[in-house]
Amino acid sequence: MTKQKKFLLVVSSQPYTGKTATIVGIAHQLKQRGIKLGYAKPLGTCFNVDDRLQDEQDLQFISEILELSPQQIKSPLLFLNEKTITDFLHYPLDDIDVVDYCQSMEADLVLVEGAGNLSQGNLFNLSAPSVAEKLDAQVLLVVKYDPLLIIDQILEAKGIFGARLSGVLINSIPHQQLDTMTNVIKPFLASRGVEVLGMLPTDRLLQSVSVRELVAQLKAKVLCRSDRLDLMVESLTVGAMNVNSALEYFRQRQNMAVVTGGDRTDLQLAALESSTNCLILTGHIPPQQLILARAEDLEIPILTVDFDTLTTVEIVDRAFGTVRLQESIKVNCVQQLIKEHFDLDQLLAKLN
Repeated sequence: MTKQKKFLLVVSSQPYTGKTATIVGIAHQLKQRGIKLGYAKPLGTCFNVDDRLQDEQDLQFISEILELSPQQIKSPLLFLNEKTITDFLHYPLDDIDVVDYCQSMEADLVLVEGAGNLSQGNLFNLSAPSVAEKLDAQVLLVVKYDPLLIIDQILEAKGIFGARLSGVLINSIPHQQLDTMTNVIKPFLASRGVEVLGMLPTDRLLQSVSVRELVAQLKAKVLCRSDRLDLMVESLTVGAMNVNSALEYFRQRQNMAVVTGGDRTDLQLAALESSTNCLILTGHIPPQQLILARAEDLEIPILTVDFDTLTTVEIVDRAFGTVRLQESIKVNCVQQLIKEHFDLDQLLAKLN
């Protein structure tokens, strides 16, 4: 008698909550228990060519991290972008067969990643509720901690998925809020029939972004130490004050990216002598040779960008908010967090 294939659909109410990281962390634990896994993402949530490339890179990354064969991983059925939507409105497709897409995988348990929110894909009948129903899948909801939103988001998902909702993982919880989550919010949700399977505390490493990612986002030119682009940046600082104030401020920060003008040699030196992992120069003024020499010695990459300071800061801020799981150091971190803070036995019981 052949085993019946099971499906776990991992969803969120909004983008960038950590679905992919959750899947990677859970999959690591499941593989250790000898469960043959598959991974599918029916709807590629890309909005331009660069996003599509990133979606494909994510797929390749997951395949390598989880050591999946081509028969255990599936590219999206379609990519959600303006052209896809416009083409569909002119020439509607027949119902897209997500069941055959997932059933054809060589796996006992297929981890299916949902789109950016619960309604994306409605036009194609590929929204999270529709996919869950078609696959008869159990659902894991991933939410990012927000004291004003998480309870409503979780209760809304319970109303949508009903008994299919196996549980919830809440991540990025500030350490000072863990007691409230454990003693107040978790029991309340349990009283509404929702099991909180995991509560992941905020981790600075997971919130960080690599210098390599900043180079890509800023379309920056690397002036030195291109071999150190894997350094992780945890905070952003704008060097626009006098050097004494800057020194005091820099000493309070860790693993910074410092944005400053190419003419501010004093601030550049101050930044290099503190916990700086990346120096970003604006203003189309090249740094002095002594700055490049010092950065070479300290192994700190220097980038130059064509944007003004305000635009540069906005792009870097956005990068922090939409970090992707593309560094092995982050994978190890999330696998450890899931191991320590997620109830895998309870999830497996729900999956039967």
